[in-house]
Amino acid sequence: MALFYNVFFKIDEGFFMKSNLISPFKPKSVKEYKPQDLTIYTLRAGFKKKGKDLLVIVFDKAVPVADAYSQTSMPSAPIIWDKKNNNGFCKVLIVNSGNANAHTGTRGISQIEKYAKAASKIFQCKKSEILVSSTGVIGEEIDSAKIIKKLNCISKSSLKSVKDAAKAIMTTDTFSKVEVVKFRYKSKQIIIYGFAKGSGMIAPNMGTMLAYIFIEAPLQKKDLKKILMKHIDSTFNSISVDGDTSTSDTIMLFSTGLKKPKITMNNNLLKKISARVNDIMLGLSKQIVSDGEGISKLIEVTVSNAKNKIQASNVAFSIAESTLVKTAIAGEDANWGRVIMAIGKADKHIDQDKTIIKFGNLVVAKKGTRYKKIDLRKLNHYMKNKIVKINVNLGIGKYTKRVWSSDLTHRYININADYRS
Repeated sequence: MALFYNVFFKIDEGFFMKSNLISPFKPKSVKEYKPQDLTIYTLRAGFKKKGKDLLVIVFDKAVPVADAYSQTSMPSAPIIWDKKNNNGFCKVLIVNSGNANAHTGTRGISQIEKYAKAASKIFQCKKSEILVSSTGVIGEEIDSAKIIKKLNCISKSSLKSVKDAAKAIMTTDTFSKVEVVKFRYKSKQIIIYGFAKGSGMIAPNMGTMLAYIFIEAPLQKKDLKKILMKHIDSTFNSISVDGDTSTSDTIMLFSTGLKKPKITMNNNLLKKISARVNDIMLGLSKQIVSDGEGISKLIEVTVSNAKNKIQASNVAFSIAESTLVKTAIAGEDANWGRVIMAIGKADKHIDQDKTIIKFGNLVVAKKGTRYKKIDLRKLNHYMKNKIVKINVNLGIGKYTKRVWSSDLTHRYININADYRS
């Protein structure tokens, strides 16, 4: 499982309406927040068949940003452009959905150059202070004129909220993904918020996944990078829907720095902010996997007492991404033999006589054989839960890894078979 480093569908939206393919984990309400120190615009540029598909965020001034991108050997044009041009500060963020601008050659880059140049004039900033992202169909050329047209009339647009921003970047997502946390420090309130998109092609590096997080406090670039890299492995790099890594994976962490009240940074406050950013990142990650294409159940895999971190991660993802395990969970079948298979193929240095496998708190295998006291009635009842936990104790070390995945249903096949039709 590769990790992030940076220095670090097209689908008819009506398909969901007709098929009523809404994730059972869709929250009853989406968190709402209208930020300070930046302006959110959502527009319809025409990349999708209907709905808003262009997000523009304009900061009051250029703010520090840390970012991380997919380690795929075939990155999208926006990732290539951002890495080459951005100077670590951002005045304008432009995100389109419906076209990934990936595998589009030099033309993909030149189209970004055109709308970035237009944005720099409209918003009176340097090109190096612009960041761009795209998500959608891979391999289709993007038309910069669609974006430029909307940028030119943006002053006529009404201001939007974080919820609106999240909705504008959706593709096969069935709900908007927003997280907001607030806490007080020395009588001053600090707010951290973020939004993301992602539903399929999820196996971070982040997997047709875009995430943007904002801290309303004056952090430096080095602090943002440190916080981002500290938490990315246990959050965005710990989810998988289908084991496929996207060309467009992006996460950005901004410090907007409130004008009022003035906040003085120190190590204690940095630790508190870091912990809250972790909450945001974990919350968004779990929302993404909970909106996995065609999901009916959420799978949580915990591997404990592994020999090392690599072994723990390899075994956990082997289970979480196993087609046989995922289909068994979808069918509410406690087929622990498939878990045994996934463990065995992940690492040859595992002692099956020391391995214990549980579904929830129910032991199904122990000491190299089926657990003799297994209660099939309780086990069958447990498998009907919306969240199924698979716990594996390898008994040979002290390392733990927890990952989240979705089951594999007929609906996943339907969604992806109709992706371009």
